[in-house]
Amino acid sequence: MIEIVSVHSKKQLTAFIDFPHDLYREDPHYVPELFLGQKDLLSPSIHPFYKHSQAQGFLAYKNGKIVGRVLAIWNTNHNQFNNLSEGQFGFFDTVNDQEVASKLLDAACEWVKSKGGNNIVGPINLTTNDTVGLLVDGFDRPPMVMMPYNAPYYIDMVTGAGFNKKVDLRAYLVTTGQANQRSVLLLDRLEERLKRSGIILREINVKDFDNEAKKIRDVYNKAWDKNLGFVPMTDEEFKYTAKELKMILDPRFCVVAEKDNEIVGFVLGVPNINEILIKNKRGRLFPFGIFRLLFGLKKVKSLRVLMLGVISGYRKLGIEACLYGRIIRTATPLGIREAECSWMLDDNYMMNNAIEQINAAFYKRYRLYEKTL
Repeated sequence: MIEIVSVHSKKQLTAFIDFPHDLYREDPHYVPELFLGQKDLLSPSIHPFYKHSQAQGFLAYKNGKIVGRVLAIWNTNHNQFNNLSEGQFGFFDTVNDQEVASKLLDAACEWVKSKGGNNIVGPINLTTNDTVGLLVDGFDRPPMVMMPYNAPYYIDMVTGAGFNKKVDLRAYLVTTGQANQRSVLLLDRLEERLKRSGIILREINVKDFDNEAKKIRDVYNKAWDKNLGFVPMTDEEFKYTAKELKMILDPRFCVVAEKDNEIVGFVLGVPNINEILIKNKRGRLFPFGIFRLLFGLKKVKSLRVLMLGVISGYRKLGIEACLYGRIIRTATPLGIREAECSWMLDDNYMMNNAIEQINAAFYKRYRLYEKTL
């Protein structure tokens, strides 16, 4: 018999976070999320998301054993900004059992309906600023930092529960050896041309991090406003995200384009700490994981470019090429072997073409599903 239980206690929350570790303990490509990070993300008393929105976790039990989990989400800001009445589901993990998967997703659907929702979309692990999508192609290697991972059978589990494809997301991989060096070779010339227009490129100033983050937030809210599921981040949400990223930030991979002391574009690359976390099987940093993380950062050989944006009015001036060129030129002498650019919408032809121009290969596909309620 399958029982679906709402998550309320600390013990249940711990079980909710730990379930994938047991499910994937034999999978060589699985990377555990950090327990403390997941706990904060799921705690209304900690994460600023819950100041305007709600979420409810569910666990599935079969014969007294946990066999699945899901989080039902009601993002009030998303619905108000996009004039929608839809919920999301995330943190979806299940054994290979259609009945378990269907009952979990049904519980999420019913909870969203109780909030007035007429549609549900996922997987979205809280918001589109967190991990997004179900991996549907590219199961042959571990995910990069802040990207999801799941077994291939999840595709059948989700569609078997009545969900249909909403949109696909792309991840590209480029090796430093194969990267088109044109943007690097032309970098000085391109930057000089931009400088004549009053636009300069520089690394983020970590000594003035709070002010830099505030300026970048303004660019983010302008440059991403047409993206799928976009919601302007509140001050508190952006500060929270910036604080999390600061722990692994390398300023050499966070470059801004600036005109008249105003940031008009930026690129953010972060070391792929999954190279380290994959050895930390249950996501705990203590007592020894923190040292592995801190000392391991210098040995990381891959990078994820997770944001690149230029505000309207400054696009197609060559800023994007310069930002990519800066990343490639910086990464090569540091021993970075490869970088992932993710995620891009399947129909974002301009960005996808720009990435393909630097010889990046489309190597992983993620999918968002939806269901009318």
